[in-house]
Amino acid sequence: MIVIPAIDLKEGKCVRLEQGLMERDTVYSDNPAAQALVWESKGAELLHIVDLDGAFAGEPKNRGAIEAIVKALKIPTQLGGGIRDLATIEAYLGMGIGRVIIGTAAQRNPELVQEACAKFPGRIVVGIDAKNGMVAVQGWAEVTGVTAIDLAKKFEGFGVAAIVYTDISRDGMMQGPNIEATRALAEAISIPVIASGGVSTLRDIENLMAVESAGISGAITGKAIYSGAIELSEAIALTKRGAAC
Repeated sequence: MIVIPAIDLKEGKCVRLEQGLMERDTVYSDNPAAQALVWESKGAELLHIVDLDGAFAGEPKNRGAIEAIVKALKIPTQLGGGIRDLATIEAYLGMGIGRVIIGTAAQRNPELVQEACAKFPGRIVVGIDAKNGMVAVQGWAEVTGVTAIDLAKKFEGFGVAAIVYTDISRDGMMQGPNIEATRALAEAISIPVIASGGVSTLRDIENLMAVESAGISGAITGKAIYSGAIELSEAIALTKRGAAC
């Protein structure tokens, strides 16, 4: 299991939201590429980028900042937010993004995921965001009647590289991830699961490592590494020690 730092982009700046609410944002940097280099210097193996404006608009909105990040880094990146069609996927992969995350479009148009996986094997991730176990879409503004597990099962056999599972109620709240829901999802499918939302202490990392065998391949952390609640290099060292045991 690896620890994945997150950069959330809003109007070209690096921010964090509380529970996905755009009006409850904290700006941490107005130079996302420089911030990305900080996380790389602390040992990150993968960077998670979210185009928040894109997630709400349904189309890319922070292309300049994203391009600057990709050009600055040596490590691979994964990007989500506003990715709704093959042309956008192709453009981002062509820009140098390592993997793209399909969220809202995955729920509304599973065929897009299947087509993208066939065209770009190993480079398509599905983002499933849930509130009380039910899938939320459109920048979390709309909660559906579909459970996270039922949606995830639709993508079995497509060749999806991973599923990023976010518990919205925990995101940005520094309350710890929803371990049980994350483990239940990982156990229900064969696709690796990346935990997101609420990872705020080294103990949270340890708790996820304890259920890693269920199929949890990574943990995304954002607010905690910006606020200093987690020292990224320490969290990474913790997972390396765990892997060596």
